[in-house]
Amino acid sequence: MKLSPEKVLRRIWKTVSRRGLRMAFFLSEDQKRRGERWLRGKEEFRRLQGSSFAIVSHPKSGRTWLRVMLSRYFQLRYGIPEGYMLGYDNFYDMEPRAPKVFFTHDNYLRSYTGDGRSKKAFAHKKVVLLVRKPQDVAASSFFQWKHRTKPHKKVLNQTPAHGADISMFDFAMEPSIGLPHIVDFLNEWVDGLEEVPEILVVKYEEMRAHPEREFGRIVEFVDSPADESQVKGAVEFATLENTRKMETQDHFWKSGSRLAPGDKDNPDSYKSRRAKVGGYRDYFDDEELARMDRYVRENLRAGFGYEEAEASETAI
Repeated sequence: MKLSPEKVLRRIWKTVSRRGLRMAFFLSEDQKRRGERWLRGKEEFRRLQGSSFAIVSHPKSGRTWLRVMLSRYFQLRYGIPEGYMLGYDNFYDMEPRAPKVFFTHDNYLRSYTGDGRSKKAFAHKKVVLLVRKPQDVAASSFFQWKHRTKPHKKVLNQTPAHGADISMFDFAMEPSIGLPHIVDFLNEWVDGLEEVPEILVVKYEEMRAHPEREFGRIVEFVDSPADESQVKGAVEFATLENTRKMETQDHFWKSGSRLAPGDKDNPDSYKSRRAKVGGYRDYFDDEELARMDRYVRENLRAGFGYEEAEASETAI
């Protein structure tokens, strides 16, 4: 896919500005970190403004699975070639009928807008909010941090340092990335629902239990009317087994390393790892599980149902 001169220049500027900031000897490490977060937030704001709709989720909430389904759906709908994963405007550049999709973890945007916990930046967009049980997110985040996250991103997001000797439970309770951070993210969006008139909340657990129904809801919301055969084709394409196979074979090589294992010989380094609802219970002892569940119960506001009864622990 040939890039326009404008897009080439934007990529060059993004790379040069970030690297230049990191090399600025006259800035403290904290100033460099805050400066890069501002640059990333500015780019996110530009993309949000130009997007057809936004997909918002905390990391490790199933976004890659959803992205694979959306990629396949729009490939089938508009005849876009395989080998590409849906990004912001790459499908639009190949076929102007395809949407521009803003994928965000809602992490850097506030560093540019200064909006803090407010979600007013999303007020004039359709938003799909993908949520997942916090304890499962915390467990999955540990493997992402350990096997996939680059050292610089750990510094940028103030998570435990690269190579840090930290237990899985201590990681799960770490304020910068564990349950406190995940619960705070969900609480922000419980409070922010009223600020976004067009928002569809989708639970990962429901997607696992009823993938065609839930993906159909998403497509109907962002691209009505949905084509049932294309919805079915997208869901079948994005099964865990097929996604793992594609990850091993570098199926989406034209879209970089987003869906590629950190180490092909290490199953914990794959992006599509287990997809097990309630799988966090396999990694902690009874006391640790009780502390995690109690933290969520006592700190998560009502809104998405995770503060109530335990989610199903069935592997789908």
